[in-house]
Amino acid sequence: MPAPDDCVPAMPTSARDQRALEISKLPLASVSEKQGFFSGTRASIADVWAHRELLGLLVRREIKARYKDSSLGVIWSLVRPLAQLLIYYFAIGEILGVARNVPSFAIFVFVGLTMWGLFTEIVSSGTSSIVNNAGLVKKVYLPREIFPLGSVGGALFNFAIQFGILLVATLVAQQFPLGTDLLYAPLAFLVILVYGTALALFLSAVNVYLRDIQHVVEVALIILFWASPIVYSFTFVHDLLGNSALEQLYLSNPITLAVLGMQKAIWVAGSTVEPLAYWPPDLAIRMSVALVIGIVLAWLAQRVFARLQGNFAQEL
Repeated sequence: MPAPDDCVPAMPTSARDQRALEISKLPLASVSEKQGFFSGTRASIADVWAHRELLGLLVRREIKARYKDSSLGVIWSLVRPLAQLLIYYFAIGEILGVARNVPSFAIFVFVGLTMWGLFTEIVSSGTSSIVNNAGLVKKVYLPREIFPLGSVGGALFNFAIQFGILLVATLVAQQFPLGTDLLYAPLAFLVILVYGTALALFLSAVNVYLRDIQHVVEVALIILFWASPIVYSFTFVHDLLGNSALEQLYLSNPITLAVLGMQKAIWVAGSTVEPLAYWPPDLAIRMSVALVIGIVLAWLAQRVFARLQGNFAQEL
């Protein structure tokens, strides 16, 4: 006796039905599974590494999109810092007379603006990276960390161009850094990179739920700019505050330490002219401590990101 019709498995009638049948046979894979702090960190790093080619594509896409339909291309990455350099040089250096007390003021300002540009681009682009890629987040699964990390990659590309121009400027000015102070440069770079990445991871996740975060970030960056010795020398801060608790509070800012470290490495005139340039004692130790703290904060930021990413698609 033939089996009832409802007992006979339905045969696929189209290619789509055939594909659906094949997909239904695949094993289920867990996505955004809650894990412990340490095991979750290892899993996240492995996931990002498995998608490293996609991360590279995102970085290239961001760079190409930034200069799309542009005649000058990457040259525009120099226009903004050079414009800022000219403004600060004439407004603060010449009009307010700061340049008279700061040797090689143009090099000094360019060093600070180069470091500051790297930090602000990582934080600003990273904060909006998840929201700006909402279409991908909602349609396919991939480690969400690659979006803020893609912003980091784009910022590093611009930094490399600006830093190269800075070195050329020191060469033209016959102040190319060759001494042992140059060892401060990689340490300063790592401090900026680690803190910028930590903030990008944390803020990109929070911005999905609280869209006002990106506006708060803009205001905070303005305050932080003037709280760092970018367009004025730390010597002025030391003369005003002395060795007080306020000066130690000022030096607790890791961005300040990174800017000072890069100035000591690249701004040759600041290390050879006395007593116009003053450097905080134990600058290398301060930067090393800041770097260790920054690595811990980056780890915590990634764990917060991992806990929040589960509802990204629903919120977007």
